[in-house]
Amino acid sequence: MKTDLDTKSYIEKTNLEYILNKNELSKDEIVFLLSLSDDEDIKALFNRADEIRKQFCGDEIHLRGIIEFSNYCEQDCVYCGLRKSNNTLERYRISIDEIINTAIKINSAGIKTVVLQSGEDFHYTKDDITKIIRAIKESCDVAITLSLGERSFDEYDEWKIAGADRYLLKHETANPKLYSALHSKQKLEERITHLRYLKSIGFQAGSGNIIGLPKQTIEDIADDILLCKELDCDMCSFSPFIPSPETPFKDVPAADLTLTLKTMAAARIVLKNVHIPATTALSTLTPEGRKLGLQVGANVIMPNFTPDEYKDKYRIYANKKTYDPIIYVQELKQMIYSLGRKIGEDKGHSLKI
Repeated sequence: MKTDLDTKSYIEKTNLEYILNKNELSKDEIVFLLSLSDDEDIKALFNRADEIRKQFCGDEIHLRGIIEFSNYCEQDCVYCGLRKSNNTLERYRISIDEIINTAIKINSAGIKTVVLQSGEDFHYTKDDITKIIRAIKESCDVAITLSLGERSFDEYDEWKIAGADRYLLKHETANPKLYSALHSKQKLEERITHLRYLKSIGFQAGSGNIIGLPKQTIEDIADDILLCKELDCDMCSFSPFIPSPETPFKDVPAADLTLTLKTMAAARIVLKNVHIPATTALSTLTPEGRKLGLQVGANVIMPNFTPDEYKDKYRIYANKKTYDPIIYVQELKQMIYSLGRKIGEDKGHSLKI
């Protein structure tokens, strides 16, 4: 004889199977997936996400080499260690020539995408970034992703013409009130306007959220996934919050690993043919973080090629993992092969092109 508990469990599992095999998911259905607590149900979610990753993205893992070329920032986001009011952080800027030489090193390692990332540092002018883009394109057969925060539309225009391929601008939360609480100088609608403009001029645009922010709800995370869908993002990063000691959020606990993985899996099921990275922050939560990310829908890893003398100073959060990039790339390859996957040999452009 079935008990009420057995009946509830049967209904939930029936609903789970139905939702996992739907083509389009509602917000309530995404919330249902993010709220799963039974180990077998979570495993079913992860397996389905991996199936969809294989169907829409194949087995290739795309490597993107990051250069974090400045830790100066004009913003004062309350969760970020680079925030302008952090007076304890030793600031740095990498010269244009060193940025270009590091990009050449990335290309020599067989990596086909260079990611230029910094705080919102207007010391580097429109012409400086244009010079860097053109020099890298002349020296290397690579795609270039920019992650420089909000800049002017004129700058976006020129950098696209100069040869930049992608722009990463995470929205971090789709909740306007929470966004305003995190960013004293910015508004969510402005960030969305920038993302729409970047898409309109031909950039492959990336966005995404931070999981585990104070006062964030499961419904907020579902909205983050749906916003990425609405914006038709080409790449989406869903990364865990990790506290930085030099911020107002220093005592906030780090994000839950399982919730982070469930978010990545639900995002893969909803967004299907986007690039999703297994982030460095995942490896800060657990040494197996990136491997776990690749098993729940991720298909991108971004090794850090920032020169050693600067790497420890790009402290957006505490305990950020650092490593020799050349050795790490070899370790990554072995891990990727062990999963039955392979390294992407092309530039890993948007799957929507």
